[in-house]
Amino acid sequence: MNKNRVNARSLIEASLDPLITISTKGKITDMNAALANITGMTREQLTGTDFAEYFTEPLKAHEVYQEVFANGSVANSPLTLRHKEGKLTEVLFNGSAYKNKKGKVLGAVVVARDVSEQKQIASELIQAKVTAEKATDVAERAKRKAEHSTRIAEDAVKAKQQFLSNMSHEIRTPMNAIIGFTKVLLKTELTAQQTEYLAAIKLSGKSLIVLINDILDLAKVDAGKMVFEKIPFKLSQSISAMLHLFEPKIQEKNLKLVKEYDNRIPEMLLGDPVRLHQIILNLLSNAVKFTSQGRIVVKVHLVEEDDEKVKVEFAVSDTGIGIANDKLEKIFENFQQAYSGTSRLFGGTGLGLSIVKQLVEPQGGTIHVESNIDKGSTFSFILSFDKTNAEAEYETEDVELDLGIKDLKILVVEDIVLNQLLMKTILEDFGFTCDIAGNGEVAIEKLQTKAYDVILMDLQMPVMNGFKATEHIRAIMHSDVPIIALTADVTTVDLAKCKAVGMNDYIAKPVDERILHNKIVSLVKKMAQNLSNAKEELIISPILKCIDLAYLNRRTKSDPDLMMQMITLYLEQIPPLIGAMKQSLKDKDWDLLYASLHKIIPSFSIMGISSDFESMAQKIQEFASTQLEFDEIPKLVFQIEMVCNQACRELEGELKLIKNTVNG
Repeated sequence: MNKNRVNARSLIEASLDPLITISTKGKITDMNAALANITGMTREQLTGTDFAEYFTEPLKAHEVYQEVFANGSVANSPLTLRHKEGKLTEVLFNGSAYKNKKGKVLGAVVVARDVSEQKQIASELIQAKVTAEKATDVAERAKRKAEHSTRIAEDAVKAKQQFLSNMSHEIRTPMNAIIGFTKVLLKTELTAQQTEYLAAIKLSGKSLIVLINDILDLAKVDAGKMVFEKIPFKLSQSISAMLHLFEPKIQEKNLKLVKEYDNRIPEMLLGDPVRLHQIILNLLSNAVKFTSQGRIVVKVHLVEEDDEKVKVEFAVSDTGIGIANDKLEKIFENFQQAYSGTSRLFGGTGLGLSIVKQLVEPQGGTIHVESNIDKGSTFSFILSFDKTNAEAEYETEDVELDLGIKDLKILVVEDIVLNQLLMKTILEDFGFTCDIAGNGEVAIEKLQTKAYDVILMDLQMPVMNGFKATEHIRAIMHSDVPIIALTADVTTVDLAKCKAVGMNDYIAKPVDERILHNKIVSLVKKMAQNLSNAKEELIISPILKCIDLAYLNRRTKSDPDLMMQMITLYLEQIPPLIGAMKQSLKDKDWDLLYASLHKIIPSFSIMGISSDFESMAQKIQEFASTQLEFDEIPKLVFQIEMVCNQACRELEGELKLIKNTVNG
């Protein structure tokens, strides 16, 4: 028993938390060393003293141990023990009453669990949480501020881009008229002095256009808005078209232009022809500008090729003034030119080569320059292109003007009166007829009553712009009439949008008359070829015999005279109706188209022609009423024409047989 008491005492003393026994009157009867340590008192000093007086709130401590005696126990009541020197210890009071064998309460055993460290940790955690929440709040405010600043910056960039785009349009649009009418006037009879003045106006206008393009491109690069497309194009044709633009200037300066093109390069490549044009045009422009005698050589060379890609080197060499070695590093910087007097002597802003570099490098290419003073310069760059079997989206082939094509009907959709007059003058000079629509809505109204071979569609117009008008023509009217975009701001975004809404091609303002003529003629020829191919497809499977006179025999009771009369009426009436049907489709005269079919349809059943053709004719009538499904109508009209013509040939044979029988 004594041994057990010793073991129990050892356990009590080993506890780090104060363990105390108190009498029913709250006097300390026993304790462990932990209580002495926390209070700073000796065992002798503690024994017999009032337990409650060692707490910061004696009254509360008294109430707690009274609760032990009243209820038998108490758990986790928070109290604070006080050291004699003032140090405080947070504890949780846990007590249990002990009794004698008769059940009489003799006192209580109390454990004061030290929670100071936990309280400190909890406090620190709370503080850390508060600090974290404050930091999070600060971070959120900083984030919102940064996002707000970003939005402001993005809005500023957008506003800048929109401003530049609007300014480009506003400046290029009148410049289009100035340069265009200058070209028109230069074709008329003029005095030498008038020719000189007009040539100066034309040159100044072109210089201004170059400056506008340079500033716009610089702004796009700075804003990170320069986008590179991957579309199919013919590299050899692109190069030829670019060289054509410089032929007049090169001839004027008595220079020789040499083109060296590597025929091993695949015909069709996937890349950005617009940006490639821009790069080479800048290099060619510099070569022509700084060369007064000699020649300019444009080389396009295949560097390497695999199953998917080709790497091509482009080089533009001249025999011009050259660049000093110490100036070579600076010429690709914004607004930098080789010499301070370059702008005064030769013109330009010093942006061209900077733009070239910033167009080449983002495509994974490299640009290099070699130059010698008074001997000339060579600018070269290497770009990679994907191989493709797709057809070119925009033809850039430089072909001779096909002046044999006349009488094309062109609808010009343009809101600027000067440009309307200019386009009308140019088109009539081509031998084409021209109607004008001031916006997209007017264009749609005209298309509902008249057919056109090509539409020239300006992009930015009031009421309805070119994009909306084209969407309506394609999606609502189901018309496949060729549409060429007229744009004063040729950006990749515009070109992608032109394609998306269904435009066939584009041409930049100021309009190059030769390019305009080639694009119109090319699209008209393509449409004619497509129609021819469609007709050939229909002719491949001709109907062996399309008439069946059984019904006519029954109706006429096999009376040969009556049968001959019915057949003769068909042969007299149907060909003019077929002609009216075709012409009404061409003129988009829907009332006449409906009326022509209305007269043709009854003849199908009379002459025993398949009901399939009657259904086709009814479908054309439905279109004439609703003006929907336009793409299918020309084919259906052609099929009706074919079957009616075949019926005429067969009926001519039947008429001869009946006549021979009657006369025989």
